[in-house]
Amino acid sequence: MSEIVKPEKKPIIFSGIQPSGTLTLGNYIGALKNFSVLQDDYDCIYCIVDMHAITVRQNPADLRRRCMELAAIYIASGLDPKKSLIYCQSHVTGHAELAWILNCFTYMGELNRMTQYKDKAAKHADNINAGLFTYPVLMAADILLFQTNMVPVGVDQKQHLELCRDVAQRFNGVYGDVFTIPEPYIAKVGSKIMSLQEPTRKMSKSDPEDTFVALLDDPDTIRRKIKRAVTDSDGEIRFDPENKPGVSNLLSIMSALGAGSIDSLVAELAGQGYGTLKTRTADCVIAALEPLQTEYKKLIADKGYLQGILDENAKTANYLANKTLRKVQKKVGFATRG
Repeated sequence: MSEIVKPEKKPIIFSGIQPSGTLTLGNYIGALKNFSVLQDDYDCIYCIVDMHAITVRQNPADLRRRCMELAAIYIASGLDPKKSLIYCQSHVTGHAELAWILNCFTYMGELNRMTQYKDKAAKHADNINAGLFTYPVLMAADILLFQTNMVPVGVDQKQHLELCRDVAQRFNGVYGDVFTIPEPYIAKVGSKIMSLQEPTRKMSKSDPEDTFVALLDDPDTIRRKIKRAVTDSDGEIRFDPENKPGVSNLLSIMSALGAGSIDSLVAELAGQGYGTLKTRTADCVIAALEPLQTEYKKLIADKGYLQGILDENAKTANYLANKTLRKVQKKVGFATRG
């Protein structure tokens, strides 16, 4: 009799995006574009992190609408809801339950060192709430709840992942191997796209609209924004992020969208002006976003379909989350459930 071979368990990837603000070209290149590539080799969990979003005051109707829109963008970017788990964070109570337990294993000094807390507190001085301070603990719970192996992170999120690892190792040191220790997954190309107006800063959806290309911008808007992108005065097209951040950013965008290597783009555009560089970049961005925008319009017109995906995936996510949560609750001594 031949031996039955069980299929090899795939590593788990977890990622979350807030349904706040407007998703940008930077979000697409740094995260969304890579997600569909991963779903064949990993068990992928993509969370709409609406609980994180309320650390800043939100209009309730807008937040609900953006959750649905983000689900549509996830799928339009190439995610297959049959292969990847797409759900809303607030639909899985295990996120909040585990976050409370992990709060009791996280030190104040660790949270005080979080640079994103300092940045957000400066921007929202009238609403420096406890949720903003403990945001990284909820993020750790998001990741650890699913025994995640890898987390796609940008440079600005590495500090939060390091805290997650520290807390998981601290808990495991007391109670045994409860949590998988996650590793960062960082895309090699285009993981950090810069602002069009301040090319020494990362492109951010919370900045003024003329500093970024939004995923759903129409072609005319994309051309206008890229035409106004900051470059420099010497007119030479070369890749030099320190001395020519604006030009280098446009080259990075094109390369990340499949226009060729940065070296080949520099050679192709040699001797041509910044007008040509910007036109070429705009053409590349418009072509890359057109399929996503077309599919998004179809999906957002069928909210029943999207709601069905979120409802069904929430059931699966709750099942997976509870496997970890019940183990953690037993380890810390919570009363047995009947």
